[in-house]
Parts: sequence; structure tokens; C-alpha cells
Amino acid sequence: MMERKRTDCHALPPGWKKEEVIRKSGLSAGKSDVYYYSPTGKKFRSKPQLSRYLGNTVDLACFDFRTGKMMPGKLQKSKQRLRHDPLSLAKLFWEKRLKGLRSSDVSEQVLRSMDLPKGLQGVGPDPSHDTLLSAIASALHMSSAPITGQTTAAAEKNPAVWLNTSQPLCKAFTVTDEQIREQEVKVSQARRSLEEALMADSLARAAENTRELLEGKMA
Repeated sequence: MMERKRTDCHALPPGWKKEEVIRKSGLSAGKSDVYYYSPTGKKFRSKPQLSRYLGNTVDLACFDFRTGKMMPGKLQKSKQRLRHDPLSLAKLFWEKRLKGLRSSDVSEQVLRSMDLPKGLQGVGPDPSHDTLLSAIASALHMSSAPITGQTTAAAEKNPAVWLNTSQPLCKAFTVTDEQIREQEVKVSQARRSLEEALMADSLARAAENTRELLEGKMA
């Protein structure tokens, strides 16, 4: 048997509801589960799920999922622990260690760095193009969570306190459908070029093997 309490959640946009389900019997009697419902009725069971859905529209950094309230004090305590944690501090601006590195091809010629969209702007120390590119590329490869950038403007004023270390050093951005389509075209072209290069290499190897075979018979 369970008791359900559903109330408005004022910390989220208008229309959002918080539901607390309290167990009345069994070994877990007295315990409760918290869920959130969007204005359209979509159910959310965790803060990460809620964060992925809301994206950049709401900064949930100090949102307490169980109480449904914004708790800046809790976030500040977490930031204070971060400042006193040498390991976390070492990771804070790790992208800066990549400054000056350049990728090269087999002939040791420096490869041209790719151009980033104008909507991507860096934050924090040394917000250069190369640092931004390294930060975004690393985040895409190392994290399974959505890449949203720094969703709070306070990160620009005091990155040592407000920087979200799980996100790259860039301002919040939005990816449009047109950009997605353009990227799909580029990926298709790159795959086609790779396929042609592999086919040319395979034909060259076959021709070389045939030539060596003929030279061996003639010898």
C-alpha cells in the first residue's frame, strides 16, 4: 500500500510537478521515492534524467532532487571541498596542459586544426581556439553525458569556484538541426574518401604482389 503526494515544484518551470510516493507496508514501510512530471506528463526518476531533458533551460547545479528546492548552500560546501582537494584542483584546468601540442601526419607535417562553429566560445584561463578544441574533443570521447558547456555565467567571473569540471571550457551552446545535417554530410564524405583510399591501397598491394610473382617466375 502506498500514499502519493503530488505538488507544484516552484524550482522548475511552471507546470512541473513533484510526486512523493510513501510506502505504507512491508519491510520498506516509511521509505519514499520522489518523481517529477513535466507539464506534458513525462515522468522523471533521477536528477541526471531531468538534467538531460531540461538541457540549458534550467541550471540544476544546486537543485536537490529529494526536496525539490534550490540549495545554494549545499553547492557552496561542495565547491569548498573541491578547493581543498588537490586531485580535483589538478583536474580543474587540465586542458591547459595540452597547449602547444600539434598533431602531425606520417611525414611529420603539422595538420591544420579544424574550424569550430562561431557559436562555441571558450571560458576560463586561456580560452584559445586550440584549448577549446581539445576540451570539446576530450569531453566527447571521455563522457557519456550530454555536452552542454558551462551553463552558469558565474563560471566566467570565478571559474575556480563555479566551473563544472564535467563539462568542457566553453559557454553553453545549442546544436541546431541544420548543423546536424551539415555534420552528417561531412561524415558521409569522409567515409567515402576513406573507402576510396582503402580500395586504392588494396589494388596497389594486389598489383605489387602480381608483379613480384611474375618476376619470380621469370627469374
